[in-house]
Amino acid sequence: MSQAHPTDADKGNGVELSTEDARAGATPHMTRYILGWGLFLVIVVFLVVLSFNNWG
Repeated sequence: MSQAHPTDADKGNGVELSTEDARAGATPHMTRYILGWGLFLVIVVFLVVLSFNNWG
């Protein structure tokens, strides 16, 4: 029977990394701008499509 979670006996038998090492990459703060612009563009496209459907 396998266990999904390690027991106390299993702790310390693996490689321990710091948070920065485990992340393995930089986390620039551009994501919030990309998500914001993407949301804005989706809303604009939705409004354009909606306006063409109402007028056509």
